[in-house]
Amino acid sequence: MDVFPGISEPIFRLSAFISILVVLAACELWAPRRKLVASKARRWLTNISIVALGSLVVRAMGALAVPLVAVAAAIFAASHGWGILNMVALPGWLEIVIALLVLDLAIWFQHLMSHKIPVFWRLHRMHHADRDIDVTTALRFHPIEIGLSMLWKIVCVLALGAAPLAVILFEVILNGCAMFNHANLRLPASVDGFLRLFLVTPDMHRVHHSVLNREHDSNYGFNLSIWDRLFGTYVPQPKGGHEGMTIGVSQYQTEDPTRLWWSLRLPWKPLARRHEPPKDQPNPNVKRV
Repeated sequence: MDVFPGISEPIFRLSAFISILVVLAACELWAPRRKLVASKARRWLTNISIVALGSLVVRAMGALAVPLVAVAAAIFAASHGWGILNMVALPGWLEIVIALLVLDLAIWFQHLMSHKIPVFWRLHRMHHADRDIDVTTALRFHPIEIGLSMLWKIVCVLALGAAPLAVILFEVILNGCAMFNHANLRLPASVDGFLRLFLVTPDMHRVHHSVLNREHDSNYGFNLSIWDRLFGTYVPQPKGGHEGMTIGVSQYQTEDPTRLWWSLRLPWKPLARRHEPPKDQPNPNVKRV
């Protein structure tokens, strides 16, 4: 499917992905928010290898690239009249806006469930095990989680009847926003404060990667910030400040998360008490006497 004349969907998405990745990586060098604690080269190699493996999983599901499966579902829904939006007559622009909002809420809900349901947390904790957070952390999702996420998107696209163009735009926006809000990027406080009225900013999402319970179980959005505000999961700042907060999973504060094979095997490791803070960081949910 061509997004623009002569520009196919895979080329469009790949070009957007590489462009955003390169720009944000350069911005991280220019204005970093935190000092990294692990080897950047090793982390990047592992995180990029993980996303490559995730793409192979989706290829096995019958696609050339991650979004094509969801786009194929949208084309199928349109040709068969499936989904709510294919049963009503709305202006094309309004259908796209509705689809973008509903799909973004669906991903917010999926992210929430990946923390609340133990079997999904086993997969998702590989993403959180990264002891630093930068643009490549947005790529660090277990290949099995990528496959399950695509199945969830297909269900949502078929039920909603989202137009193929809306699905393409959503995938590009979601990937771009995820890389942006994971970036190790320092924004002026005024800019961050304005942007987070609408979008999830790096400072807002970084709170979600804290080892502290109250902070970890918050700020689930990847794109729009409204859902966390609406459902009461919004935490504006980390208790210890962005420079002082500990990132990752508390029981894996080692070099292990920078290793590819260790990361891929993490879902099969025993579950410790979820989100247990390190000994030197008190749990804010525990009352002391």
